[in-house]
Amino acid sequence: MRAVVMAGGEGTRLRPLTANAPKPLLPVVNRPIMEHVLRLLKRHGFDETVVTVQFLAAMVRTYFGDGDELGMHLSYATESTPLGTAGSVKNAEAALRDEQFLVISGDALTDIDLTALVAEHRKNGALVTVALKSVPDPLEFGIVIAGEDGRISRFLEKPTWGQVFSDTVNTGIYVMEPEVFDHVPAGEPVDWSADVFPRLVAAGAPVFGHVVSGYWEDVGTIASFQRVQADVLNQQVDVEIGGFEVSPGVWIGQDTDVHPDAILKGPLVVGDYSKVEAGAELREFTVVGSNVVIKKGAFLHRALVGDNALIGPRTNLRGCVIGKGTDVRRAARVEEGAVVAEACVVEEEAFISHDVRIYPYKTIEAGAVVNTSVIWESRGQRSLFGPRGVSGLVNAEITPELAVRLAAAYATTLPKGATVTTARDGTRAARALKRAVISALTTSAIDVRDLEVAAMPVTRFDVRTSDAAGGIMIHNTEGDPERIDIVILDADGDDLSPAAQRKLDRVFSRQEFRRAFPGEIGDLRLPARTADRYTQDLLDRIDMSGVAEAALKVVIDPSGGAASLVLPTLLGRLGVDVLTVNGRLDDTAITHTEAQRVEAVRRLGDLVASSRAAFGVRFDQVGERITIVDERGDLIDDDRALLVFLDLVAAENRGATVAVPVTTTLVAEQITRFHGLSVRRTSLSAADLPRVARDPLVVFAADGRGGFVVPEFGAAIDGFAAFVRLLALVARTRLTLSAIDARIPPVAVVRRSVPTPWAAKGTVMRRIVESVDVAAGHVIDTTDGVRVVRPDGAWALVLPDPAEAVTHLWAEAGSRDEACALLADWAAIVEADHRDTPAR
Repeated sequence: MRAVVMAGGEGTRLRPLTANAPKPLLPVVNRPIMEHVLRLLKRHGFDETVVTVQFLAAMVRTYFGDGDELGMHLSYATESTPLGTAGSVKNAEAALRDEQFLVISGDALTDIDLTALVAEHRKNGALVTVALKSVPDPLEFGIVIAGEDGRISRFLEKPTWGQVFSDTVNTGIYVMEPEVFDHVPAGEPVDWSADVFPRLVAAGAPVFGHVVSGYWEDVGTIASFQRVQADVLNQQVDVEIGGFEVSPGVWIGQDTDVHPDAILKGPLVVGDYSKVEAGAELREFTVVGSNVVIKKGAFLHRALVGDNALIGPRTNLRGCVIGKGTDVRRAARVEEGAVVAEACVVEEEAFISHDVRIYPYKTIEAGAVVNTSVIWESRGQRSLFGPRGVSGLVNAEITPELAVRLAAAYATTLPKGATVTTARDGTRAARALKRAVISALTTSAIDVRDLEVAAMPVTRFDVRTSDAAGGIMIHNTEGDPERIDIVILDADGDDLSPAAQRKLDRVFSRQEFRRAFPGEIGDLRLPARTADRYTQDLLDRIDMSGVAEAALKVVIDPSGGAASLVLPTLLGRLGVDVLTVNGRLDDTAITHTEAQRVEAVRRLGDLVASSRAAFGVRFDQVGERITIVDERGDLIDDDRALLVFLDLVAAENRGATVAVPVTTTLVAEQITRFHGLSVRRTSLSAADLPRVARDPLVVFAADGRGGFVVPEFGAAIDGFAAFVRLLALVARTRLTLSAIDARIPPVAVVRRSVPTPWAAKGTVMRRIVESVDVAAGHVIDTTDGVRVVRPDGAWALVLPDPAEAVTHLWAEAGSRDEACALLADWAAIVEADHRDTPAR
C-alpha cells in the first residue's frame, strides 16, 4: 500500500522560520518534521511514498532524495501553482490509481497507529476513512460529526465558536480508495474537507471517521512549533531522538564536546559536532542543533537553536527560537516567544523583547532594544536617532506604526496640554506620516499647530516664537528618494539635544506611552500667515543696507520644494532682479537623487552665466541648506562656500567670533586672523552649532555642508537667512564671488571612513590617544572625537560614527600629498586595531 505525503504548504503562520525554508523541513529535535512522518510510515510498512511539493519544492527533493537513507522509495509530484489538499493528491493520481492509499500531512507530528487506521477502513468498506482526534480548541481545524458506526454526517472547516458542534477534528490523515479521484476535478484548487468530503457525504458515499488515540499536533504556529519540541523531550510522542542519552533526559549528538563544567538539566538535546563551553547552562526543553558553539556563561532555557549558530558568552535565551547560522553575541538577551530567523546577527548586549520576529539576514546593533518585529528593515538600531533625526526607508524602516509610537513617546515627555508644531515637505509619504503623528499627539493630550507644507526654517521660527513646547518636521532625505527623516525639535526650535534624545529613546524602547482621557484629547489648529511673519522678522533683523543701490541680479532655484512657498514674499521685498526656476511646489521634484541634484546645479550655473547675474543659489527641499554658484556659473563647493562667506562676514565684524566644525580647514583661521576675528570649533552634532551660535559674540556659524547660521536672526541653520545675508554682503563689498574665492588659499583636507565593529570602537579611540607623541609637541583636542594637531599645524581627526559601524578620519597638511600620507598613518592604526578585534 502506498502513501502520499503532502509537503507543499508555505507555512505563512510560521514566518520568519519559513521565509526561506518549506514548512516540512522545520526541525523537531533536530530532524525535519517530514522525516518524523516518513519514519512513522516506514514503521507501518509504507515504503512506497509519493511526496506532493509546491513551495520551495527543490529544497524538499534535495533533502530527501529518493528516500534510500530512510530505506524507502520516494517519488515527487510537483504543483506549478497551489492546488489545495485534494488538488495536490489528484496531481499524483497516476502513481495511486491501482490500489488503496494513505494521505498524511508532512508538517504534522504524530505517532498514531496507521495500521489500525487502514484495518478500520477495510472493515467498513469505506471510500474514505478520516483519522479524527479530540482537541480542546477546534477553531483552527475542520470539525466532524460521526455516528456510532463511524459514518460521517457533517464537515465544517475552521468554525467560529458559534458554529462548533464537536471537539472531534480532522487530522488530515486519510485512507482512500482510488475511486475518490472521480470526484476531484483536475488542475483546479480543491480541498478535501471543504469541497470533496461534504459533497461525498451529501451524496451518501461511505465516508467514515476513526478516532485515534495517539499523539497528533499540527505544527502551524510558532507556539505549536515550540510545544512539539517539549512534547518530544517529555516522551509524550513516540519519535526517535538522535544522539546518545548520556543521562536521563539529556541527549548528546555525535562528536559533540560538552565541557565537564557546563551545566545541563534535561530534558534537552544537543546536536552533532557542537561545543558547549565551561560555565554555559542549558536548562529544560532546550534543543541545540548541529555545529553550534555555546560560549562560556551562556544561559538557555526552553530555547530552540538551529544548526551552525553561535551563542556568545553571557547570552540569555529564554523560550525563544534562534535560526540556523545566526550569531547571538556577548551578553545579548532574547525573550519568550521571540524568533530570530536564519543568518542574522544579534550584536553585543542587544535586547530582543518577547514575541518579536526578526526576519532572515538582519543585524541587530549592539545595545539595541528591539520591541517590534524587524521585517523589511535591514537592521535593528541601537539608537532611535541618527545624524538626521529618525531616518529610514519609507514604509520599511519608517512606517506609520513607527511614526505613531515615536509621536506618542515624544508626547509622553511633554506635559498634558502642551502644544507641538508639525510640518512636512511636499511629498506624499511625508503627508501620510504626518497624519499619523498628529493622531498620536492629540490622543496623548497634546495640542497641535499644523503648518501643513512648510520650510524647515519657518517651522523652527514658529516653534520658538509661539507657545509650542516643541515640533516635528517630516521630510524626504536629500539625495535619496526612498528615505525619509523625522526631525524632532525642542522649545527653541533646535534639534533635540543628545540628552533629550536619550530620554525619548528610553520611553520609545519601553513603550510606556501616555494616553489621554476622552476629555483631554488635544486640539488641532492651522495657524495662518506664519511664512509672512517669518519673512518680516527676517528682514527686520538683517542689515539690508546697500542692496537697493547695488541693483543686483540673482538666480534662485527652490528645487520645487517648500522654499517655493516662502521665496515669492521674501524676494518681493528685497528690491533685486530675480530669475526663479523650479519655483512651484512639486511633489515629484522633492525626491532628487544626487545625480539629479548635480545636473540641477549645472543648469543653474548656465542660467547665472547667461543672464550675467551676481550669483545663483539653489535651496534644498526644505529651505535649510543652500548651494552657491558664482557669477561665472561655477559651483562653489560647500567647503569653499564656507570660506567665501566667512571672508565676507569677517570684513565687517572685526574682533568678533565665528563658529565652525572641528573638520574645517585651517584656512578659516588664516582668514579670521587677517581680519582680527577668533574661531570656535564645534562638534559635528546637529545640536552643537546652534548652541554655540547663541553666544552674543558669535556673528557667523556654518557646518561646511551648505548650512549657515545667521545669529542676529536665529541660532538655527537657515537657508533663507543665509541667502539674504549673502546678498547684502555682496551688495556692500561690490566684489564678485569668484574674486573672493580666488584670494582664499587652496585647501588640502582629505577624508576616509574605515569599517569598525562596535565592540572595537572604544579600543580604537584609546589606542589613538596612546599613539599621540605628546613629547614631540603634538596636541590632543577632544571637542569631537580625537583631533591631533602637530607643531607645524597639520592635523588629523579620528571620529567614531554614532550610527554606523565605521570610524571617520580627516587630515590636513601643507599639501594634498602630505595630508594623504598623514591620513594613511592614522588609518593604519584604526585598521590594525580592527583586524586584531575578533568578529565574534
